[in-house]
Amino acid sequence: MSTFHNIFTVDLEEWFVVEILSNRYTKKEWEKLQSTVVDDSLALLNLLNHYNVKATWFVLGWVAEKYPELVQEIFQTGHEIACHSYYHRRVDTLSKDEFIADTEKAINSLIKAIGNAPFGYRAPSWSINNKNPWAFEILAELGFLYDSSIFPIKHDLYGWEDGPRYKFKMEFSKGKTIYEIPATTYHILGKNIPVAGGGYFRHSPYWYSKMIIKKINMKKQPAIFYIHPWEINSELPEIEGLSTLQRFRTYSSSELLKHKVEKLLTDFQFFTMAEYLELFKKKKIGFS
Repeated sequence: MSTFHNIFTVDLEEWFVVEILSNRYTKKEWEKLQSTVVDDSLALLNLLNHYNVKATWFVLGWVAEKYPELVQEIFQTGHEIACHSYYHRRVDTLSKDEFIADTEKAINSLIKAIGNAPFGYRAPSWSINNKNPWAFEILAELGFLYDSSIFPIKHDLYGWEDGPRYKFKMEFSKGKTIYEIPATTYHILGKNIPVAGGGYFRHSPYWYSKMIIKKINMKKQPAIFYIHPWEINSELPEIEGLSTLQRFRTYSSSELLKHKVEKLLTDFQFFTMAEYLELFKKKKIGFS
């Protein structure tokens, strides 16, 4: 096993909030759809606990309010609870006031569930970019210590193609600061290649992902791995009307993915975002 620590993160949300379905179901219709989030999350939690790996769970506020016992169980077993908005609305579609309202509602739902305010935030669909940098200052003002919303790639649904690839600190007025920890990419042939999570991990052979993560670690950088609980669900509800590309992005062999995640947990060490920042403060690892 590698001795270098990477960071394991989970975007805890229902299957029906994914970007390709964002205009298909209204918030009222969410209540009528088949929920899989509890079973999916507990399956992933049991897998992580089996390998003694603690993760950062970016929890949708709507889920925390509907299933507080689930969030409590994750928290009580030593994992970090962070914020993933309330309604999974893209930040780049919101006004500043709408963003504040959604985020405050999400924070309150998490406090109600676990008794603590979250340290970290991740935007739905990686939707903080060069078009809405004002969001970072708002997050700092709301008390967040770090954000993990930048995905420095070119993509038809999200991304900041020329965005920063590694962690950095932002400073604002009144002494407010926030750290940004972008999604992991590997730079090759002039392009940033996503490698450590979601469909990129699902549809890549494991040997490739392992090789790239090792290369990233050789640069003294942690890989930020991310996964959604619904990705390991072998009985994900059938979604009608998806294009071939959308179906490819959404469905995969859950058993194969579970096997790949088990290999990942065996080959690499992981900790949470909060642990990473604490190690930085103690000068045990670098953080520029």
